[in-house]
Amino acid sequence: MKVGIAGFGTIGKPVAAALQEGIEGLELAAICSRDQDKARRNMEGLCDPVPVVGPQELAEMCDVIVECVPKAAFRDIAEPALKAGRIFITVSGAGLLIHPDVVDIARQHNAQIILATGALLGLDAVRAAAEGQIEQVRMITRKPPRSLKGAPYLVENNISIENLSEPLKVFEGTAREGAAGFPANVNVAAALGLAGIGADRTTLEIWADPALDRNTHRIEVEADSARFSLSIENVPSEENPGTGRITPLSVIAALRALTAPLKVGS
Repeated sequence: MKVGIAGFGTIGKPVAAALQEGIEGLELAAICSRDQDKARRNMEGLCDPVPVVGPQELAEMCDVIVECVPKAAFRDIAEPALKAGRIFITVSGAGLLIHPDVVDIARQHNAQIILATGALLGLDAVRAAAEGQIEQVRMITRKPPRSLKGAPYLVENNISIENLSEPLKVFEGTAREGAAGFPANVNVAAALGLAGIGADRTTLEIWADPALDRNTHRIEVEADSARFSLSIENVPSEENPGTGRITPLSVIAALRALTAPLKVGS
């Protein structure tokens, strides 16, 4: 299958490198980027050159579209890919919450959306529990202040996270509200809501913690089938501290699962 990557930065480049090294049954066919010249330069020494195209051309050329663009461009990539009946892999739980109708588009055109969730472990358990009755899902995210810098919620509410000497809770609300206020930071909360009892019933706290050097997430689930808590500490990427190093790896794992003879996890 031919794979196209939309967005060629923190996530897109490692995915391209993995495809270059070899994923059975898949090949990199095209890249979509706002800055085409930069994308061509980034390919040098990373992967064999492929065409740099627009969203519509990407959908026409490729069987699988990997979306890793800024949230404002999510729909520009998603809609043509899904209308072309493609497999659409994204890490943007926030994008799916903001544009829920893309699921209907996928259904109408026999496409499939795969939300890669490597930055948050345990979603298999949450999905399984959701087949029964879940009473409560709570998530607490703690990040180094630099990872939250520029979040719309902080700007709109004049919340300063500069020169903190102790942890500061900067948000408490639903996963949906958090995904809107911190679109580059809490895709994991949006994914948790989609996997479980919905983004409006999933509660979220976000803390800026100057003592941390990793993005940490803890989820607590109370269900009729199990009670469990899960935590993960993600190493921030050097290029974009808001994105963990594990995020592109989750996309690579999702790509491998497309053609693997054995798929582990539901």
